[in-house]
Amino acid sequence: MLSAELYPPERLVAAQRATAGVGLDALLITPGSDLRYLTGYDAHAQERLTCLVVPARGEPTLIVPTLERPAAEVATRGLRIVDHRDGDDPYPLVVEALDGPPSVVALGDRMWAAQVLGLRAALPGTEQRLAGDVLAELRMRKSPAEVEALRAAGAAIDAVHDRMGEWLRPGRTERQVGVDIAEAILAAGHATVDFVIVASGPNGASPHHGTADRVIREGEPVVVDIGGTMPSGYCSDSTRTYVVGRPPADVADFYAVLRAAQRAAVDAVRPGVTCEQVDAAARDLIAGAGYGAAFLHRTGHGIGLDGHEEPYIVAGNDRPLEPGMAFSIEPGIYLAGHAGARIEDIVVCAGGGADVLNTTTTELAEL
Repeated sequence: MLSAELYPPERLVAAQRATAGVGLDALLITPGSDLRYLTGYDAHAQERLTCLVVPARGEPTLIVPTLERPAAEVATRGLRIVDHRDGDDPYPLVVEALDGPPSVVALGDRMWAAQVLGLRAALPGTEQRLAGDVLAELRMRKSPAEVEALRAAGAAIDAVHDRMGEWLRPGRTERQVGVDIAEAILAAGHATVDFVIVASGPNGASPHHGTADRVIREGEPVVVDIGGTMPSGYCSDSTRTYVVGRPPADVADFYAVLRAAQRAAVDAVRPGVTCEQVDAAARDLIAGAGYGAAFLHRTGHGIGLDGHEEPYIVAGNDRPLEPGMAFSIEPGIYLAGHAGARIEDIVVCAGGGADVLNTTTTELAEL
């Protein structure tokens, strides 16, 4: 997919309009997903300042270390770039790139504290806010090109789940399986491995377990939650629960509840339905079956250039869904000291309901 399709220059124009619309004088964005979203430049986060200055009016400027300028020019193509050499103070360059003395600027949500303080010193008396208040509104509605990038990411992580029978077997440790999975994530086309969770038996009751030296045993459920970032910059994330051999009756019973809940939440997705209503579609069913206290987290999170971003599918979020919003549907049931299970698909809200980007079966897979 062409970079211009995923990272169109019109995004900077839209960001400027949104900046002016909320009364900000400028956005100041350092390396991370916001910078990549606006410019296509996947800059290296480091102590040397890289900062995109997006004034509400006027020409945007990308300030970079001199040694990073060639990469920035290739990635951005046409954006005004100003560079600074090692030993020079780069913060006056930010001031020069602004359209007059600013009253209020918005900083990238994940800007390093050292850079926040450097900008505060360079712009005394200027109020600092969060750029996420502006950019999250733009980023949460995916373009058709972004949806296709997420679909490709979903297919790549599905290909790894399809191979789980090669690695998941009694006598192996979670960590050994995790190493195989990480290699397969890269082989499937991802640029990076973002996380690998292999949680067997009682470890499955910890939603963010990771991997350990615990030996996998026959007949116990294993939660496998995996994801990575594609060369496009867009992320994958999918969870399936497996059993090596035949599952115990109690595991099969609570998994049937979980699967019905996950399906109910997927079926609830359509424009106009609120995020909390989708959460309730899964949560109410799980609670009605007596497992309410065992569903420990929100039903889902947005996904795109970040693995977790807006919108969040959680109680209290009354934002109505809109076409193009992409997020996970991932209810779980976690029984401390015993076992756990989770099912996760990435979906996109479309006019006719949920466009499900993960296509592997959600059945309790017996390997």
